[in-house]
Amino acid sequence: MNLDAFFAGVGFRTATPSFDAGDEFVVVVTGTECDTPIARIGDSVLRIPDAPRDSVQTKALVRVESFDDADHTGTAAYLETVGETAY
Repeated sequence: MNLDAFFAGVGFRTATPSFDAGDEFVVVVTGTECDTPIARIGDSVLRIPDAPRDSVQTKALVRVESFDDADHTGTAAYLETVGETAY
């Protein structure tokens, strides 16, 4: 039995997703590091230095500026707040 067709399109999620410069998406600003707002996506961290200081626990649209696959960290530009979180 050939299982290739059965598993076509199946992938596995990773705890350390990678991002490309220019990617835009909504994140939850989860906290700060050295007064810089951050978003944690799995075990990857995006620093958002131009996000408002009161943006923690909000949903924000960001654009990735840089990302280091080796240490799973990067920077993103804050574009706008798009909502509040439920927690």
